[in-house]
Amino acid sequence: MNIYLQTLMRDIRSALRNLSSVMNPLLFFIISISLFPLAISPESATLSQIAAGIIWVASMLAVLLSLNTLFHDDFDNGVLEQMVISHHSLPLLILSKIVAHWLLTGVPIILLSPLLGTLLFLDSESVKVLMLTLLIATPSLSLIGAMGASLIVSIKNSGMLLSLLILPLYIPILIFASSAVSQAQAGLEIDAQLYFLSAILVMSLMVAPFISALSLKISLE
Repeated sequence: MNIYLQTLMRDIRSALRNLSSVMNPLLFFIISISLFPLAISPESATLSQIAAGIIWVASMLAVLLSLNTLFHDDFDNGVLEQMVISHHSLPLLILSKIVAHWLLTGVPIILLSPLLGTLLFLDSESVKVLMLTLLIATPSLSLIGAMGASLIVSIKNSGMLLSLLILPLYIPILIFASSAVSQAQAGLEIDAQLYFLSAILVMSLMVAPFISALSLKISLE
């Protein structure tokens, strides 16, 4: 387990040395949500109805912005090749990198969501549900995003291609997560949405590291 923890800590240290790669997606997340009251309406009734969708769309785009650095730096300096030819499990090494990505991107988004939810006039119960959906589903965003990032790791300036690959796979998460918050606002049960989000997380966890490993091997050949 030592090598996988070392990979996790190495990615975190590398990101903290280059703070712009961590801060830019989070600043985009905060600024884009803050501009919606100016663009749509400052009325609390209007904003509270669309708050969940706003926050979740901004979360998805912020994660998408951060995916460009998931494998590209290691590809450029040859670390990925060493990972592929090493005797250690490549899917687990990739999972360590995905966990580091989630800790640097997903966790800050979860922690910022109560403040931004309050800014958009969500009630306390809806904010709790919003945080719960983010906690369950943001790991799925990183896992699914890793599959797309591994496919285009050898392509320069591939941000648009990555978006075309990944955004359709994010849509079910967006639908179920936004629906959970809307149902909570209406006082209805949200068990079904949480079950679907949890199922997506389990499936992503089982599949994404292996597909990413296979894609990296193909990209490096």
